Amino acid sequence: MTIPGVGPVTAERIILHREDYGRYNSVEDLLNVKGIGPKTLKKIRTYIKIED
Repeated sequence: MTIPGVGPVTAERIILHREDYGRYNSVEDLLNVKGIGPKTLKKIRTYIKIED
């Protein structure tokens, strides 16, 4: 799956962050990933789904 605005480096950071800190509990948790700020999160949030 490709998300507009998320390149391979950011995608890798998302995965590494999850491996280091565990699952994401909310979309806002992605703000803890280097390279994802409020503007990027706003653009990608419709493509992200966090499940229980």
